Amino acid sequence: MSGSSLNAARRERELAESTDGRIVDLLVVGLGVTGAGVALDAASRGLSIVAVDAHDLAFGTSRWSSKLVHGGLRYLAKAQFGVAHESAVERGILMTTTAPHLVHPLPMLLPLTPMVSPAQGLMTRAGFVAGDILRASAHTSRSVLPRPRTLSTTETLRMTRGIRRHGLRGGLLSWDGQLEDDARLVIGLARTAAAYGARVLTRCRVQELHGDGAVIRDEITGSTSTIKARAVINATGVWAGELVPGIDLRPSRGTHLVLRAETLQNPSVALMAPVPGANNRYVFALPQPDGLVYVGLTDEPVDGDIPDVPQPTEGEIGFLLDVISGVLENPVHHEDIVGAYAGLRPLLNHDGKTADISREHAVLTSPEGVVTVVGGKLTTYRRMAEDAVDTVMRQRGMQPTPCVTRTLPLVGAGDTSTLVGQGIPDRLIRRYGAEAALLSHDPELLQPISDDIPATMAELLWGVEHEGALDVDDLLDRRTRIGLVPADREVAVPFAERALTLQTREAGSVD
Repeated sequence: MSGSSLNAARRERELAESTDGRIVDLLVVGLGVTGAGVALDAASRGLSIVAVDAHDLAFGTSRWSSKLVHGGLRYLAKAQFGVAHESAVERGILMTTTAPHLVHPLPMLLPLTPMVSPAQGLMTRAGFVAGDILRASAHTSRSVLPRPRTLSTTETLRMTRGIRRHGLRGGLLSWDGQLEDDARLVIGLARTAAAYGARVLTRCRVQELHGDGAVIRDEITGSTSTIKARAVINATGVWAGELVPGIDLRPSRGTHLVLRAETLQNPSVALMAPVPGANNRYVFALPQPDGLVYVGLTDEPVDGDIPDVPQPTEGEIGFLLDVISGVLENPVHHEDIVGAYAGLRPLLNHDGKTADISREHAVLTSPEGVVTVVGGKLTTYRRMAEDAVDTVMRQRGMQPTPCVTRTLPLVGAGDTSTLVGQGIPDRLIRRYGAEAALLSHDPELLQPISDDIPATMAELLWGVEHEGALDVDDLLDRRTRIGLVPADREVAVPFAERALTLQTREAGSVD
């Protein structure tokens, strides 16, 4: 898509333009999935946009998810029918239109071990059937998400070799959506917004926020300047209350463990392990395409200051190990863990346990006129963005323009069938879609960094030139996700440094 490239030179130019005294239609603060979604929604309606973040694209909660695109089954169990239907609709849009290259169907298996009573099995089966009805109501075809079904013991053992055999009486299979990578979704949103003219500025920290703009500090140079705007949307998630007083959130920490796939005998389906003593709550072992498995997640309320990068606790790690080991033939031990991460959900405070709080979103307007969008979840980011932009246009008397993101594909979302068989690594097709062929024509750059690291030098170079990566952390922790395994990250640092150096030299030679 023409004009979608983000890089240091574009950032410098557009930061100068954004702070030269001109007034833009909308300033968006926060470049997680919601903020990037707002920027795309508004830019695709023809508004002039500046979107800023104190750190990087997908720096906060949006890179710490389970990488699932949920259909809302859990909310059906809580009689939250509106949220459930909205989730199913948005899942379908993501899988078929917005990012079909980044979202694929994931089989999810609940082994019927002695941990699951016959009554629980019947209830879960009924829930899966209800989820399939929800899929149908959202007009998502069975070719995208197959029907749930009951498996025999033989079928269950054939589907995944690592589960506990003693007392196994079959399994229940359902389907949901899985993201190739949550951070890549955010990058795709930001680049598509840039193609529609949005100025996407990372490393710009808001120091003062008002209804007509903000004072920002360039975190690279330290200089301070002002952005003027007709409207402002605060999309900073769990940090929303730090910019706009009166936002009442109750953050919840969700922790995941990272394992090598061979530790669980290379599962091809997601495993569901019921949490003892809890209704409709599970720990998941989620296989990833490149040889890892994420095990999560916890749901712990967070009090006090909100850290930039949350950390898992030993108690949460132990909880996840204990629950997932309950369905495995060979328990997982602490030494099997190769990484761990935690994210904070920006839940609206309803004075309940965080596990019971609705995932509804809210669009709030401060006395100064700043519009804040909070709550919700990754799957429903598009609807959240639509509601926030609708609110701004209505309150500011802007010419009403309909949202078009329901039918708007992201960069890379084109047909990839012609790329198969051309020597392009499968990983690149999965992560870059129709753009995969553009990454490199040099076979050496397409080789994996190491036996344990499938990422390539071509991805690192592309991250600097086209995806706005400004340093090693951007490349390893958000463009490629190598940093989810600290030992792999250490190996990859010299490659990232080389990519930054090569692109800097190339930019200098062009100048």
